[in-house]
Amino acid sequence: MPPMTVDSHVHVWQVDGGKFDVQYDWLNETSDVLRQNYTLADVDPTLADHGVGAIVLVQAADSLAENHALLAAAVATQRPAAVVGWLPLHRPELVAAELPRWRAHPEFVGVRHMIHRDPDPKWLLRQEVSESLALLAEAGLAFDAVAERPDLLAQVPLIAGEHPDLTIILDHLGKPPIASNGWQPWADLLADAAAAPNVVAKISGLATVSGTEISAARWQPYVDHALAVFGPGRLMVGGDWPFTLTAASYPTVWRTTMATLAHLDPAERVQVLTEVAWRTYQLPLAPTWMTLGELE
Repeated sequence: MPPMTVDSHVHVWQVDGGKFDVQYDWLNETSDVLRQNYTLADVDPTLADHGVGAIVLVQAADSLAENHALLAAAVATQRPAAVVGWLPLHRPELVAAELPRWRAHPEFVGVRHMIHRDPDPKWLLRQEVSESLALLAEAGLAFDAVAERPDLLAQVPLIAGEHPDLTIILDHLGKPPIASNGWQPWADLLADAAAAPNVVAKISGLATVSGTEISAARWQPYVDHALAVFGPGRLMVGGDWPFTLTAASYPTVWRTTMATLAHLDPAERVQVLTEVAWRTYQLPLAPTWMTLGELE
Protein backbone atom coordinates (compact mmCIF):
# COMPACT_ATOMS: atom_id res chain seq x y z
CA MET A 1 0.00 0.00 0.00
CA PRO A 2 1.49 3.39 -0.94
CA PRO A 3 2.15 6.01 1.72
CA MET A 4 -0.38 8.80 2.14
CA THR A 5 -3.29 6.71 0.91
CA VAL A 6 -6.45 8.84 0.94
CA ASP A 7 -9.77 7.80 2.44
CA SER A 8 -11.99 9.99 0.28
CA HIS A 9 -15.21 9.52 2.23
CA VAL A 10 -15.32 10.04 6.00
CA HIS A 11 -18.13 11.52 8.10
CA VAL A 12 -18.17 12.96 11.62
CA TRP A 13 -21.12 14.22 13.63
CA GLN A 14 -22.49 14.88 17.10
CA VAL A 15 -26.07 13.86 17.73
CA ASP A 16 -26.70 16.83 20.04
CA GLY A 17 -25.56 19.29 17.39
CA GLY A 18 -22.20 19.97 19.02
CA LYS A 19 -20.56 23.37 19.24
CA PHE A 20 -22.06 24.55 15.94
CA ASP A 21 -25.61 23.24 16.57
CA VAL A 22 -25.71 21.05 13.47
CA GLN A 23 -29.04 19.27 13.04
CA TYR A 24 -29.02 15.70 11.71
CA ASP A 25 -32.75 15.07 11.49
CA TRP A 26 -32.31 11.88 9.48
CA LEU A 27 -30.54 10.26 12.45
CA ASN A 28 -33.93 9.90 14.13
CA GLU A 29 -34.95 7.48 11.38
CA THR A 30 -31.84 5.31 11.32
CA SER A 31 -30.17 2.60 13.36
CA ASP A 32 -28.85 2.86 16.91
CA VAL A 33 -25.38 2.27 15.47
CA LEU A 34 -25.47 5.70 13.84
CA ARG A 35 -27.35 7.58 16.57
CA GLN A 36 -24.21 8.41 18.53
CA ASN A 37 -21.30 10.80 18.34
CA TYR A 38 -18.52 10.08 15.86
CA THR A 39 -15.34 12.13 15.85
CA LEU A 40 -12.03 11.75 14.08
CA ALA A 41 -10.48 10.73 17.39
CA ASP A 42 -12.67 7.60 17.22
CA VAL A 43 -11.32 6.49 13.86
CA ASP A 44 -7.79 7.95 13.78
CA PRO A 45 -6.07 4.82 15.17
CA THR A 46 -7.85 2.62 12.63
CA LEU A 47 -6.92 4.95 9.77
CA ALA A 48 -3.30 4.75 10.87
CA ASP A 49 -3.45 0.95 11.10
CA HIS A 50 -4.47 0.79 7.44
CA GLY A 51 -1.97 3.28 6.10
CA VAL A 52 -4.45 6.09 5.50
CA GLY A 53 -2.51 9.33 5.59
CA ALA A 54 -5.10 11.83 4.34
CA ILE A 55 -8.89 12.10 4.44
CA VAL A 56 -11.83 13.85 2.86
CA LEU A 57 -14.57 14.85 5.28
CA VAL A 58 -17.98 14.75 3.60
CA GLN A 59 -21.17 16.50 4.65
CA ALA A 60 -24.00 14.55 6.28
CA ALA A 61 -26.41 17.47 6.77
CA ASP A 62 -27.72 20.01 4.27
CA SER A 63 -26.53 22.73 6.59
CA LEU A 64 -24.15 25.67 6.54
CA ALA A 65 -23.56 25.04 10.24
CA GLU A 66 -21.97 21.69 9.46
CA ASN A 67 -19.44 23.42 7.23
CA HIS A 68 -18.02 25.02 10.37
CA ALA A 69 -17.88 21.67 12.17
CA LEU A 70 -16.15 19.90 9.29
CA LEU A 71 -13.62 22.69 8.82
CA ALA A 72 -12.84 22.66 12.54
CA ALA A 73 -12.23 18.91 12.37
CA ALA A 74 -10.09 19.25 9.25
CA VAL A 75 -7.92 21.94 10.80
CA ALA A 76 -7.51 20.02 14.07
CA THR A 77 -6.40 16.71 12.58
CA GLN A 78 -2.72 15.95 12.11
CA ARG A 79 -3.25 14.45 8.63
CA PRO A 80 -4.02 16.38 5.43
CA ALA A 81 -7.78 16.82 5.20
CA ALA A 82 -10.23 18.34 2.76
CA VAL A 83 -13.91 19.19 3.28
CA VAL A 84 -16.88 18.58 1.01
CA GLY A 85 -19.49 20.82 2.57
CA TRP A 86 -22.92 22.15 1.65
CA LEU A 87 -24.30 25.24 -0.03
CA PRO A 88 -27.95 26.09 -0.84
CA LEU A 89 -27.64 25.16 -4.50
CA HIS A 90 -31.36 25.72 -5.02
CA ARG A 91 -30.69 29.42 -4.29
CA PRO A 92 -27.95 30.57 -6.68
CA GLU A 93 -28.07 34.12 -5.34
CA LEU A 94 -27.17 32.79 -1.88
CA VAL A 95 -24.47 30.54 -3.35
CA ALA A 96 -22.91 33.58 -5.02
CA ALA A 97 -22.95 35.41 -1.70
CA GLU A 98 -21.59 32.49 0.32
CA LEU A 99 -18.86 31.26 -2.01
CA PRO A 100 -16.17 33.82 -1.09
CA ARG A 101 -16.68 33.06 2.60
CA TRP A 102 -16.10 29.33 2.23
CA ARG A 103 -13.60 29.43 -0.59
CA ALA A 104 -11.37 31.46 1.72
CA HIS A 105 -10.73 28.19 3.57
CA PRO A 106 -8.29 26.11 1.51
CA GLU A 107 -9.71 22.94 3.08
CA PHE A 108 -13.17 23.65 1.57
CA VAL A 109 -12.88 21.96 -1.81
CA GLY A 110 -16.33 20.71 -2.77
CA VAL A 111 -20.07 20.73 -2.19
CA ARG A 112 -22.65 18.01 -1.77
CA HIS A 113 -26.42 17.98 -1.36
CA MET A 114 -28.22 14.92 -0.03
CA ILE A 115 -30.08 14.38 -3.27
CA HIS A 116 -30.94 10.82 -2.24
CA ARG A 117 -32.95 12.22 0.68
CA ASP A 118 -34.43 15.25 -1.04
CA PRO A 119 -38.21 14.95 -1.56
CA ASP A 120 -37.79 16.19 -5.14
CA PRO A 121 -36.34 13.30 -7.20
CA LYS A 122 -35.41 15.78 -9.92
CA TRP A 123 -33.80 18.33 -7.61
CA LEU A 124 -30.47 17.99 -9.42
CA LEU A 125 -32.07 18.95 -12.73
CA ARG A 126 -33.60 22.22 -11.54
CA GLN A 127 -32.57 25.33 -13.46
CA GLU A 128 -31.61 27.15 -10.28
CA VAL A 129 -29.39 24.23 -9.23
CA SER A 130 -27.76 24.30 -12.65
CA GLU A 131 -26.96 27.97 -12.14
CA SER A 132 -25.32 27.14 -8.82
CA LEU A 133 -23.31 24.28 -10.31
CA ALA A 134 -21.93 26.76 -12.85
CA LEU A 135 -20.86 28.95 -9.93
CA LEU A 136 -19.08 25.99 -8.31
CA ALA A 137 -17.21 25.29 -11.52
CA GLU A 138 -16.19 28.92 -11.81
CA ALA A 139 -14.93 28.86 -8.21
CA GLY A 140 -12.92 25.68 -8.77
CA LEU A 141 -15.03 23.56 -6.41
CA ALA A 142 -16.12 19.99 -7.10
CA PHE A 143 -19.60 18.52 -6.68
CA ASP A 144 -20.23 15.18 -4.97
CA ALA A 145 -23.27 13.40 -6.38
CA VAL A 146 -24.75 10.93 -3.91
CA ALA A 147 -26.71 9.21 -6.68
CA GLU A 148 -27.78 6.08 -4.85
CA ARG A 149 -30.75 5.20 -7.07
CA PRO A 150 -30.99 4.47 -10.80
CA ASP A 151 -33.03 7.63 -11.46
CA LEU A 152 -30.38 9.76 -9.75
CA LEU A 153 -27.49 7.95 -11.40
CA ALA A 154 -29.11 8.64 -14.78
CA GLN A 155 -28.98 12.37 -14.00
CA VAL A 156 -25.19 12.44 -13.51
CA PRO A 157 -24.21 12.42 -17.21
CA LEU A 158 -26.85 15.07 -17.87
CA ILE A 159 -25.34 17.58 -15.46
CA ALA A 160 -21.84 16.55 -16.49
CA GLY A 161 -22.63 17.42 -20.09
CA GLU A 162 -24.23 20.69 -19.11
CA HIS A 163 -21.23 21.67 -16.98
CA PRO A 164 -18.09 20.30 -18.66
CA ASP A 165 -15.82 22.44 -16.46
CA LEU A 166 -17.30 21.06 -13.24
CA THR A 167 -15.65 18.04 -11.62
CA ILE A 168 -18.40 15.66 -10.48
CA ILE A 169 -17.61 12.89 -8.02
CA LEU A 170 -20.00 9.95 -8.01
CA ASP A 171 -20.26 8.64 -4.46
CA HIS A 172 -20.33 4.90 -3.72
CA LEU A 173 -20.26 3.80 -7.39
CA GLY A 174 -23.93 4.72 -7.53
CA LYS A 175 -24.73 1.89 -5.08
CA PRO A 176 -24.57 -1.24 -7.25
CA PRO A 177 -27.19 -3.94 -6.49
CA ILE A 178 -24.73 -6.34 -4.88
CA ALA A 179 -27.14 -7.92 -2.38
CA SER A 180 -29.40 -9.18 -5.16
CA ASN A 181 -26.53 -10.06 -7.52
CA GLY A 182 -28.12 -7.51 -9.85
CA TRP A 183 -26.41 -5.84 -12.76
CA GLN A 184 -28.73 -3.73 -14.88
CA PRO A 185 -29.63 -0.92 -15.14
CA TRP A 186 -26.73 -0.03 -12.83
CA ALA A 187 -23.97 -1.23 -15.18
CA ASP A 188 -25.16 0.78 -18.18
CA LEU A 189 -25.92 3.83 -16.08
CA LEU A 190 -22.42 3.74 -14.58
CA ALA A 191 -20.93 3.48 -18.07
CA ASP A 192 -23.02 6.46 -19.18
CA ALA A 193 -21.69 8.50 -16.25
CA ALA A 194 -18.12 7.43 -16.98
CA ALA A 195 -18.47 8.54 -20.60
CA ALA A 196 -18.37 12.13 -19.34
CA PRO A 197 -14.67 12.95 -18.83
CA ASN A 198 -15.39 15.30 -15.92
CA VAL A 199 -16.93 12.53 -13.77
CA VAL A 200 -14.84 10.70 -11.16
CA ALA A 201 -16.15 7.90 -8.93
CA LYS A 202 -15.56 6.53 -5.45
CA ILE A 203 -15.18 2.85 -4.67
CA SER A 204 -16.99 3.26 -1.38
CA GLY A 205 -20.22 2.47 0.41
CA LEU A 206 -20.39 -1.10 -0.91
CA ALA A 207 -20.73 -2.85 2.45
CA THR A 208 -24.15 -1.36 3.13
CA VAL A 209 -25.55 -2.80 -0.12
CA SER A 210 -23.89 -6.22 0.12
CA GLY A 211 -26.50 -8.09 2.12
CA THR A 212 -25.21 -10.88 4.33
CA GLU A 213 -21.97 -11.51 2.44
CA ILE A 214 -19.16 -8.99 2.40
CA SER A 215 -16.27 -10.35 0.39
CA ALA A 216 -13.89 -9.35 -2.37
CA ALA A 217 -15.36 -12.06 -4.58
CA ARG A 218 -18.82 -10.53 -4.17
CA TRP A 219 -17.60 -7.02 -4.89
CA GLN A 220 -15.14 -7.87 -7.67
CA PRO A 221 -17.48 -7.78 -10.71
CA TYR A 222 -18.75 -4.34 -9.71
CA VAL A 223 -15.30 -2.92 -9.02
CA ASP A 224 -13.98 -4.44 -12.24
CA HIS A 225 -16.79 -2.81 -14.20
CA ALA A 226 -15.95 0.54 -12.61
CA LEU A 227 -12.31 0.05 -13.55
CA ALA A 228 -13.31 -0.84 -17.10
CA VAL A 229 -15.47 2.23 -17.68
CA PHE A 230 -13.61 4.85 -15.61
CA GLY A 231 -10.08 3.49 -15.61
CA PRO A 232 -7.82 3.79 -12.54
CA GLY A 233 -7.18 7.44 -13.39
CA ARG A 234 -10.73 8.42 -12.41
CA LEU A 235 -11.39 6.23 -9.38
CA MET A 236 -10.64 6.71 -5.69
CA VAL A 237 -11.36 4.73 -2.52
CA GLY A 238 -13.41 5.64 0.54
CA GLY A 239 -14.32 3.86 3.75
CA ASP A 240 -17.71 5.54 4.28
CA TRP A 241 -17.13 5.57 8.04
CA PRO A 242 -19.22 5.51 10.20
CA PHE A 243 -22.11 4.56 7.88
CA THR A 244 -20.31 1.35 7.07
CA LEU A 245 -20.54 0.27 10.72
CA THR A 246 -24.16 -0.69 10.12
CA ALA A 247 -22.82 -3.54 7.97
CA ALA A 248 -19.17 -4.18 8.85
CA SER A 249 -16.16 -2.80 10.67
CA TYR A 250 -13.82 -0.33 9.02
CA PRO A 251 -10.99 -2.90 8.86
CA THR A 252 -13.27 -5.38 7.10
CA VAL A 253 -14.40 -2.79 4.57
CA TRP A 254 -10.90 -1.50 3.94
CA ARG A 255 -9.33 -4.95 3.56
CA THR A 256 -12.12 -6.04 1.22
CA THR A 257 -11.68 -2.94 -0.89
CA MET A 258 -7.93 -3.46 -1.09
CA ALA A 259 -8.44 -7.07 -2.12
CA THR A 260 -10.56 -6.01 -5.10
CA LEU A 261 -7.64 -3.87 -6.29
CA ALA A 262 -4.90 -6.44 -5.76
CA HIS A 263 -4.70 -7.28 -9.46
CA LEU A 264 -3.77 -3.73 -10.45
CA ASP A 265 -0.17 -2.92 -11.21
CA PRO A 266 1.69 -0.59 -8.79
CA ALA A 267 1.15 2.55 -10.86
CA GLU A 268 -2.59 1.87 -11.16
CA ARG A 269 -2.91 1.28 -7.41
CA VAL A 270 -1.19 4.59 -6.72
CA GLN A 271 -3.75 6.30 -8.91
CA VAL A 272 -6.76 4.73 -7.19
CA LEU A 273 -5.45 4.88 -3.63
CA THR A 274 -3.69 8.22 -3.75
CA GLU A 275 -3.36 10.37 -6.82
CA VAL A 276 -6.96 10.72 -7.99
CA ALA A 277 -8.16 11.91 -4.60
CA TRP A 278 -5.18 14.24 -4.10
CA ARG A 279 -5.83 15.84 -7.48
CA THR A 280 -9.62 15.91 -7.38
CA TYR A 281 -9.93 17.31 -3.88
CA GLN A 282 -6.98 19.70 -4.08
CA LEU A 283 -5.24 18.22 -1.07
CA PRO A 284 -1.83 19.73 -0.24
CA LEU A 285 0.86 18.83 -2.71
CA ALA A 286 2.09 15.30 -2.19
CA PRO A 287 5.56 14.99 -0.67
CA THR A 288 8.42 14.66 -3.13
CA TRP A 289 8.91 11.04 -2.14
CA MET A 290 5.46 10.17 -3.50
CA THR A 291 6.50 9.34 -7.04
CA LEU A 292 5.52 6.37 -9.12
CA GLY A 293 9.11 5.24 -9.42
CA GLU A 294 9.69 5.18 -5.68
CA LEU A 295 6.38 3.47 -4.99
CA GLU A 296 7.04 0.68 -7.47
